Amino acid sequence: MLNRWATFYVDESGATAIEYGLLVAGIGLAVAAAGQQVGVDFAAIFTKISDALK
Repeated sequence: MLNRWATFYVDESGATAIEYGLLVAGIGLAVAAAGQQVGVDFAAIFTKISDALK
């Protein structure tokens, strides 16, 4: 039984997949934050254009 736990503890085959998953999640958060800021900038631009046309 102890040998099975030792084998499980030493096995790192799933670690790479988890690391890539965390990396992708971090990149996704960065993209979402940047996209939200761009959306705010576009809203401000369209508001200025709308006010100028009035």
